[in-house]
Amino acid sequence: MFARSVRIALALAVTAAPFAAPLAAQEAKGAGTVVLKAARVIDGTGAAPIANGVVVVTDDKIVAVGTEASVRIPAGARRVDLGDATLLPGFIDAHVHLIGRELNDPEAGESAARDYPGMGIILGTVNARKTLMAGFTAVRNVGAGEFMDVSLHKAVDAGVIPGPRMRVAAHSIGITGGHCDENGYRPGLFDGDFKTGIADGPDQVRAAVRYQSKYGADVIKTCATGGVLSEGDAVGVPQYTYEELKAMVDEATKLERKVAAHAHGAEGIKIATRAGVASIEHGSFLDEEGARMMAEHKTYLVQTLSAGEAVEKAAKSGVLKGLRAQKALDAAQAMRMAGQYARKYNVPMALGTDAGVGDHGTNGHEFTLLVQWGGLTPMQAITAGTLNGAKLLGWDHEIGSLATGKLADIVAVPGDPTKDITAMERVSFVMKNGVVYKEGAGKSPIQP
Repeated sequence: MFARSVRIALALAVTAAPFAAPLAAQEAKGAGTVVLKAARVIDGTGAAPIANGVVVVTDDKIVAVGTEASVRIPAGARRVDLGDATLLPGFIDAHVHLIGRELNDPEAGESAARDYPGMGIILGTVNARKTLMAGFTAVRNVGAGEFMDVSLHKAVDAGVIPGPRMRVAAHSIGITGGHCDENGYRPGLFDGDFKTGIADGPDQVRAAVRYQSKYGADVIKTCATGGVLSEGDAVGVPQYTYEELKAMVDEATKLERKVAAHAHGAEGIKIATRAGVASIEHGSFLDEEGARMMAEHKTYLVQTLSAGEAVEKAAKSGVLKGLRAQKALDAAQAMRMAGQYARKYNVPMALGTDAGVGDHGTNGHEFTLLVQWGGLTPMQAITAGTLNGAKLLGWDHEIGSLATGKLADIVAVPGDPTKDITAMERVSFVMKNGVVYKEGAGKSPIQP
């Protein structure tokens, strides 16, 4: 009885006052049986919606999915009727930066030099909650200094703060002076080594992978090409050789980790794909040959169209200037064409936002852009942000679809997102691990 009271108190505190949650030995889990009912259920596999569907949850697991007529409802179960809504698996964002300031924050430009230690992770706790409340119950955080994303991951898992399940990369790995390095400052201010992810040559690259893994990285992030927001590099130019990337992938594979490669330019995409990375992040200048190669290697494309839209707006409004503004405009325009090549060759796609470039908590807008910019059908976009994301993160046996035995990560949106994809931006119900974190506007949380 005491343990259940602690779980209920934690869930109440998470919904009403996120920073009042008490310490816990592990993240809160649901208790008892709840029947969730809605006008339709989309299971995340790409199958047609189930009309008048129900999902039955016992404790932290899904025990049944189907129509109300076909599913046995346990006696005494709590019923939650969400009306004209759609139940879906918890959303998955495969490319976020929860630590630190957002691009539109006036202090963002000098944060590396001005923010005191710990500011990044303090902001990360707020960003994690925003992400969860937007319906994203799992994320892959692709890079953060000082192992702050590892700390955030541990805090969420321990139930200290509310947030999504996390895969984390610790320091991103890149060449000296490249996109993963801190540039534009006086010499000596931000010099790094393999411990902070700055690695040149295969031997240093292997050491960097080992070091990040030693201290908690469960995915390896690298910069295979230049980037939009970095100083002094061209957005599409390769930065690592094939030999360096192959050493990185081989070392990560030995340590049972995947490599996510930031790559905008066509040649860098091809080098990273040949080297065996699990995913190409952004892929702005993807060409036909690169798309065909990615399909052959089963390399995922994580487009981060939200970031493309954000930097395009920043360039047009004058927030970005000079070379960075031009890189932003070029990459955003190219992203629209990249999706066509990816669709033509059936490149596997997972949803990613690059949140931090765009605003945290608006992650659902990526579904809209995958349809409007990327040319996916609404159901393809939904699958990219559910089961495909789970496959890329290596969690498809636990989350990503509504199926018996999987963890009870469940969200609801108003109406039918296959007819209006923008519904994915208006999440009205969030359950993670069987605990309700959001139930409409101004309502009390439901306790399973």
